Amino acid sequence: MSTFVHIWALLEPKLEYTNLMKKCKTLWDSFSLEEQRAIYTTIRNKKIEKRFVDYNPLLAIRHNIPLRRQEILSYNAYYAKYGTTEERDGWKMANPTGNKVIYVKQ
Repeated sequence: MSTFVHIWALLEPKLEYTNLMKKCKTLWDSFSLEEQRAIYTTIRNKKIEKRFVDYNPLLAIRHNIPLRRQEILSYNAYYAKYGTTEERDGWKMANPTGNKVIYVKQ
């Protein structure tokens, strides 16, 4: 069973927002299980504490996305760790400045 049914039930969207269900599910499914749990917990806690949660379910989800940490390794550090320059374990080669290759993992 998808975890989407749980977030949808928590959000209790008004009838006028039911047309957003498909978009919400697509967004929800783009998150890892860990991120889904963090979003759900944040929204649940806000509701328990009587804090504002957007009435629009799509915005409610978007406004409660946890910040993703980004790890960075230099070219030399990556090579020292893996003994190769091939992408592994979620690391991606990047060259943001056009001068220096780094590896990034989110």
